[in-house]
Amino acid sequence: MTKIIIIDFGSQYTQLIARRIREMNVYCEIISCNSDLAALDEKGNNGIILSGGPETVDEHYVNKFSALFEVGCPVLGICFGMQLMALAAGGVVSSTVRMEYGHASLRARGHSKLLADIEDNVNEAGHGLLDVWMSHGDSVTKLPSGFKCIASTTTTPIAGIANEARDHYGLQFHPEVKNTTKGLEILKRFCVDLCGCERDWTSSNFIDRRVESIKNLVKTDSVVLGLSGGIDSSVTAALIHLAIGDRLTCLFVDNGLLRKDEASAVLEIFKNRGLKIRLINAREIFLKKLEGVTEPEDKRKIIGKTFIEVFEHEAQALKNIKWLAQGTIYPDVIESAGVKDGMGHVIKSHHNVGGLPETMRLSLLEPIRNLFKDEVKRIGEELGLPKKHMLRHPFPGPGLAVRILGEVTNEKCEILREADSIFIDELEKADLYNSVSQAFVVFLPIRSVGVKGDGRAYEYVVALRAVTTDDYMTAKSAELDFSFLNGVATRIANSIPKIARVVYDITSKPPATIEWE
Repeated sequence: MTKIIIIDFGSQYTQLIARRIREMNVYCEIISCNSDLAALDEKGNNGIILSGGPETVDEHYVNKFSALFEVGCPVLGICFGMQLMALAAGGVVSSTVRMEYGHASLRARGHSKLLADIEDNVNEAGHGLLDVWMSHGDSVTKLPSGFKCIASTTTTPIAGIANEARDHYGLQFHPEVKNTTKGLEILKRFCVDLCGCERDWTSSNFIDRRVESIKNLVKTDSVVLGLSGGIDSSVTAALIHLAIGDRLTCLFVDNGLLRKDEASAVLEIFKNRGLKIRLINAREIFLKKLEGVTEPEDKRKIIGKTFIEVFEHEAQALKNIKWLAQGTIYPDVIESAGVKDGMGHVIKSHHNVGGLPETMRLSLLEPIRNLFKDEVKRIGEELGLPKKHMLRHPFPGPGLAVRILGEVTNEKCEILREADSIFIDELEKADLYNSVSQAFVVFLPIRSVGVKGDGRAYEYVVALRAVTTDDYMTAKSAELDFSFLNGVATRIANSIPKIARVVYDITSKPPATIEWE
């Protein structure tokens, strides 16, 4: 199968490059810049893409990565990747007087195979213009030998470079971001036209390859999986079960941090698929360890560590358990800077990435680690999981612990469970559930004065959160009708005595994240 290799230099947009490439049914893989790159020229790759990154390019990076430009296949450098390409070829990279962030109008200069006939509009002089997304504080200020300038903006004279004799291209803007309106066409031009990749990456192909890789990796061992009932762990369970059958044991851990009636719903879904599922009541263990803990990172790590301890304890009663499976997906990895030894900046530690102890005795199996949420859903449907289940909104691994700001207690969990259930029920009754990407309630660490009956109340405050998103890396607050929100707030406050006030979060991501912690 033809493929593109993406070298990750720590950009928060790296996974979007892969997402866009897969949208055109071209197979690609992301590799950390600090992985062993010496074997790249031995793998018959069709092309290499160098991602952006948070660091400044200097001679250290040139010395370390100059071999990437000698592999012999086409190379596309994006942002940091373009600057590295230019500096390695003898150009100059400097800090810009004026940083360039957000939308820019870019003029294509100098005919190039990469940008030829790709344009959003034309200026009065007949020059092709592109609407692009910039995010950089450094730029190329002197062209390297053998390269020509193929694009510029008013603030960045060299916004694109090309050495077409070697099929080396650099773009200062980000074609992977949807704000670059012709970005998909540019990536298609590189991957399909210049690199010769076949457009044969499909859900079926992924399942076949992953099942084979699981068989080869696990061999005759057995696997234990923490089945939460969410989309990610459900697809992971179905995929591994297809590969190794009853050598997979799913542990459904009731940690006291789950949604209302979660256990019965999950068992109902999987009871006819032949999966071995063991229900473990560990509420007291988790809530005890969370006593007095208020920092979100500490909560995540405690929960992750406790999960492993529970798994390892339960695994002692199972035969030949050597692997712990998790439903980690790309956004988890990227936001946690989880690409091994990468240069990414941590936004937050995710449940599947940030909480594993170094002493863990089980090897880690993450078969959907390189998939995006929409891809996971398609894989799940292909595997025969109920479509309604695949349309469920995401639920964080640490559960309600990261939707309760401050200390987690059983009382707060029960209150939040009920409020969240009401919100979801109202969305479903109004036929709004599938029009939002994720919706939930957050328990705030404050009390507010209210009126309950004829008396004064001083009770808790909760926040409603609903967002729309394509990739969960950026998101907008869902524009729900005010009368609907008023109805939800009224029902919650009237149904739950401990809640006096309900607010609605209208913050986009960024600057916020979807979850509050």
